[in-house]
Amino acid sequence: MREYSAYTLLRNALTGNRDWKPAWRKPEPKPSYDVIVIGGGGHGLATAYYLAKEHGITNVAVIEKGYLGSGNVGRNTTAVRSNYLLPENHRFYEHSMDLWENLSHELNYNVMFSQRGCLNLAHTPGQLDEYVRRGNALRHSGIDSELMTVEQVRRLVPALDVSRSARFPIIGGVMQRSAGTARHDAVAWGYARGADRRGVDIVENCEVTGFLRDGDRVTGVSTTRGEIKAKKVAVAVAGSTGRVMRLAGFETMPIESQVLQAFVSESLKPILDTVLTFGMGHFYVAQSDKGGLIYGGALDGYNSYAQRGSLPLVEEVHSEMLALFPGLASVRMLRSWGGICDMSMDGSPIITTGPLPGMYLNCGWCYGGFKATPASGWCFAHTIAKDEPHPLNAAFTLDRFHRGILIDDKGQGATPNLH
Repeated sequence: MREYSAYTLLRNALTGNRDWKPAWRKPEPKPSYDVIVIGGGGHGLATAYYLAKEHGITNVAVIEKGYLGSGNVGRNTTAVRSNYLLPENHRFYEHSMDLWENLSHELNYNVMFSQRGCLNLAHTPGQLDEYVRRGNALRHSGIDSELMTVEQVRRLVPALDVSRSARFPIIGGVMQRSAGTARHDAVAWGYARGADRRGVDIVENCEVTGFLRDGDRVTGVSTTRGEIKAKKVAVAVAGSTGRVMRLAGFETMPIESQVLQAFVSESLKPILDTVLTFGMGHFYVAQSDKGGLIYGGALDGYNSYAQRGSLPLVEEVHSEMLALFPGLASVRMLRSWGGICDMSMDGSPIITTGPLPGMYLNCGWCYGGFKATPASGWCFAHTIAKDEPHPLNAAFTLDRFHRGILIDDKGQGATPNLH
């Protein structure tokens, strides 16, 4: 796999870049595989990569209805963190952080992981108390968390309005310094290349139209490119989970699909060297290496499979930005995009065997999908290979909603759009 190096970069620069190998092949689907992974996003590609690397299962196909990375993995705000309250979540996401730290080296592909930190702003004493509670829970699990004063916040982000006359005065914050950002499309390309080099077939423009069955057992899929059989079929399609599972006979799932918009501004000189979240609304922002501010906010508030959002959310997100940074009022928004979030009933993911024999399910990521990519693929691959969950994803079952064993990190109850 070690094809990218200073030597190969120099050699190809001197020879007109004619000798680069394609990052992945464009194979025709074979009649059968050991494992089919439906979904060519970050989670599906990571699953295939770890099936091959960790478990030696290489007769694998990743099936994507469009082009690779056309879904949420290329439609997010790139933040990576593990500062969740409940141990089921923060231990899982901390494992993802551990994988992120070595991912560029492991894949021999620069995913541009930058540990610039994540700062959650507090605006009320009660909110600050809640941050202390969460920070202590993280530190008890060996995860970094640091309480910051207003003066420390001001020194870290001078462009913030920290005055007492601000619309929402800032009284402190909590920082996770190991958090940061990664280049979303590079993550997809890196995992695709890594999986391909280990023998995985990545089949693009191949939409699943049904499931093959032998009694209750799933034995393959029908696609727009023909039937493909498999011993095991894994579903990792994020916001399209409801539609795909309906093809298997499941009319209802404990998730809702909603649009989440993201935005980028014109390029600015460096003003923000961390990921920043707003405590009095739903707003988060970071600055890219090219200078653009990458930011987002709340869901659009209605169920949809469209990869585009509504104008009222554009206004809401920008009003929250200006409450923090009044000096950005004349900055232009360059572009926006939308991803489809599969919002679970308790705000936590589902990584499990079933619900049919021969089927495996990965969904319910809410806002946490991108940051979970390495751990999601790693745990899902283990679940598929071993037919049982790893301890890190053992709590993320589908039947927890029936049994009443919820993992509600935000305490919002069974209201998917609030998670």
